[in-house]
Amino acid sequence: MCSSDLEKATARAAAAAETVMIVSMAATVAVEDVAAAAPGATLWFQLYVQPDMAFTEAIVRRAEAAGCAALVVTVDSPARGRRDQDVRNGFDDLPEGMRCENLRDDDRGTVRPIVMSPMISWEHVDLLRRMTRLPIVLKGVTHPADARLALDHGVSALYVSNHGGRQLDGVPATVDLLPEIVAAVGGAVPVLMDGGIRRGTDVVKAMALGASAVAVGRPVIWGLAAGGECGVARVLGLLRDEVEHALTLCGLASTRDLEPGLVRRC
Repeated sequence: MCSSDLEKATARAAAAAETVMIVSMAATVAVEDVAAAAPGATLWFQLYVQPDMAFTEAIVRRAEAAGCAALVVTVDSPARGRRDQDVRNGFDDLPEGMRCENLRDDDRGTVRPIVMSPMISWEHVDLLRRMTRLPIVLKGVTHPADARLALDHGVSALYVSNHGGRQLDGVPATVDLLPEIVAAVGGAVPVLMDGGIRRGTDVVKAMALGASAVAVGRPVIWGLAAGGECGVARVLGLLRDEVEHALTLCGLASTRDLEPGLVRRC
């Protein structure tokens, strides 16, 4: 029997695949409940820094207490993106009865809205570093200058992401941005990437261009929708098999043997 209880099912499948799950701050299942449902899972916590830093700290403390191993701080959302499809579909809030449980305010017993603020700055990254010992993975970096600045502010990893193309219209694909970010950091920290990962060959290309790891979003959601926990496990298993097959056909023993010359860029 395969469960379909959203984040919990995904966490169990990720744990079985020995990979990381990034728990969204906007999840409808609290991070504590996700961790309890999958004791063997390696969880990172995705965080939007809120202008109320006391509330931000309360969220960070919950992630720490749940055993999360890193904070994935999303920095490409000073405002909500214009999403015409959401407007057409009338999707501007969660369905009745669902809440972003990681934003529940214990003092007031209510769930706060996520605040996107253009006032969030590098100073807030510094505040987070002083607030927690968890590694900070900066998500949404698309420019080499920002990558170099991030190193100055002591982040532990960079995450090249364009928010699935749903924030700034016309932003380049992340795989095209990746090599410049990798060059800018010069191996000082790992560089992760998401966006457009659909097959194992996509993983191989990204890692050949310098990504230390890739993150997968929509295929996991499709697997969850189609088959619950088993569907997520199937997606992750297919990706792993396809990576190994692609490496074999490239004449390589492991991802450590990948190098940029294997990818032809137009």
